[in-house]
Amino acid sequence: MKPFTLERTQTLPISLETAWEFFSNPANLVKITPPEMDFRITSPPQSVIYGGQIITYTVRPFLRVAVNWTTEITHVEAPNFFVDEQRFGPYRFWHHQHRFREVEGGVEVYDLVHYLLSHDQLAGIINYLFVAPRLRRIFNFRSTVLQDIFPG
Repeated sequence: MKPFTLERTQTLPISLETAWEFFSNPANLVKITPPEMDFRITSPPQSVIYGGQIITYTVRPFLRVAVNWTTEITHVEAPNFFVDEQRFGPYRFWHHQHRFREVEGGVEVYDLVHYLLSHDQLAGIINYLFVAPRLRRIFNFRSTVLQDIFPG
């Protein structure tokens, strides 16, 4: 089955170094995740990501049911790029690229997510009705919060 994708681009009026400091600090995930998801990091705190790092957390993505999620930071090219991949969690496959590049007026933040769902035969319908809209809402929330944190 071909993975589903989500792409987002946002320009923030900050330096590349500031973008990297913010996005590479796992604690900031709490700030950019909708509060109703009750996102909580359960692994020991780290102030910066590194290749091979395991981050565990709980999240309530649907119907307030808590889900444990474990990701690994698989690639890091500071200050331009990192990848997190789900090792255990709600998706069959999750690969999230975070890219940062200087542009006129600040930094372009680009996200590319590839994901697969568990039920192959129903995945298209489940994605269309539930997962894709939820992911869009999460990334819309994130965009709004980032605009508040880094006003133009």
